[in-house]
Amino acid sequence: MSYDLIVIGTGPGGYVCAIRAAQLGLKTAVVEKRKTHGGTCLNVGCIPSKALLHASHAFEDASTHFDKLGISVGTPKIDLKKMMAFKQEGVDGNTKGVEFLLKKNKVDVFFGAGRIAAAGQVEVTADDGSNQILQTKNIVIATGSDVTRLPGIEIDEKVVVSSTGALELESVPKRLVVIGAGVIGLELGSVWRRLGSDVTVVEYLDRILPGMDGEVAKNFQRMLSKQGFAFKLGSKVTKVEKKGKGALVTIEPAAGGAAETIEADVVLVAIGRVPYTQGLGLDEIGVQKDAKGRILTDAHFSTNVTGIYAIGDVIAGPMLAHKAEDEGVAVAEILAGKAGHVNYDVIPGVVYTAPEVASVGKTEEELKAAGIAYNVGKFPFMANGRAKSIGLTEGFVKILADAATDKVLGVHIVGANAGELIHEAVIAMEFGGSSEDIARSCHAHPTLAEAVKEAAMAVEKRSIHM
Repeated sequence: MSYDLIVIGTGPGGYVCAIRAAQLGLKTAVVEKRKTHGGTCLNVGCIPSKALLHASHAFEDASTHFDKLGISVGTPKIDLKKMMAFKQEGVDGNTKGVEFLLKKNKVDVFFGAGRIAAAGQVEVTADDGSNQILQTKNIVIATGSDVTRLPGIEIDEKVVVSSTGALELESVPKRLVVIGAGVIGLELGSVWRRLGSDVTVVEYLDRILPGMDGEVAKNFQRMLSKQGFAFKLGSKVTKVEKKGKGALVTIEPAAGGAAETIEADVVLVAIGRVPYTQGLGLDEIGVQKDAKGRILTDAHFSTNVTGIYAIGDVIAGPMLAHKAEDEGVAVAEILAGKAGHVNYDVIPGVVYTAPEVASVGKTEEELKAAGIAYNVGKFPFMANGRAKSIGLTEGFVKILADAATDKVLGVHIVGANAGELIHEAVIAMEFGGSSEDIARSCHAHPTLAEAVKEAAMAVEKRSIHM
């Protein structure tokens, strides 16, 4: 059987690419090594982590916040097994949804490990060892990423865990050490802190959330510290030694100095992710990669080998599900003769903690480094009517606009529902909007979104409520 397109991997990038290609009339198949679709995101990443973030937030609300609202429920108890079942219900619903969508769009599915035998040929090896060769005009590699490992530290997913193991703990650890102060470490640290863990975050750099706006990160760290997080910044982990049912974590200053040891019940290694390209046969067919192991592609997602394309975490750019989805749509449209395109300047990022952190576009640090003159408008949620009325006043909205044209260059939010509010900025920036465009758009009252409008007004120093 011959196809117009075979996609290897059915994570967000892969399955979206396959569906869009099928919609455009291409005979399409997918190859998936898992028994379920959705990749890391739906199975052991975005979806299950958000389920546990939601459940743990509800527990904390019932434990500490309900009383302020005049609601008495007694002392809530954790049934972790039931909470994990709730998480799995969300995972199953999403993965089965992808299965339905592939079937609905008449995409053929092959389960097994995919390997590019040659240009135009994909070998699929099933779990039972049987294999078959599929013929195709084009191949899209969408195999995603894997956790980055620390040299000399073995991840057993029991005591020393990756994000995967941190989503499956059988009990709440009394002491959790998180290595890495990025998005994954802070989100999963938040889950277990709310459920009762003492959380210590160790970060090699002198700040949390590398790459995000510095002012936002600094303020957010203060908020997490108030919640009970302990931070050891500018520090590196040199050894993790299992002891009894826990571990001893040895930490040294990144710049050099005396070491210290921390006891932990669980150690979470969350120092990033690396492209997953093992077993694809890329070296044999000559597909080029960069020094970080990412597949090199041109502006149309094509590798140096004709007919082979790559999207998502295996290529350069932020390792985000929605970035992969947009690339999947773009490459499918290119293969169908259309003008597929991704605007990499307007890809939002969200940290799903409480409060949330969301960002799109340039940070102040990036604008300063590029020598771009800009104006800043900020508005605190403390001055927002809706935020005051519901007791969610932490954080602020920050808008960066070009000093000459007023075009919005970046928007950064820390506060309740930041992950939803950021999309107002995404739309404005996608259409080349100015801060005045946002400021003069009528916003419903009372809403948290009014803080975005007021921040836009503040760019021209005309905020009303501050």
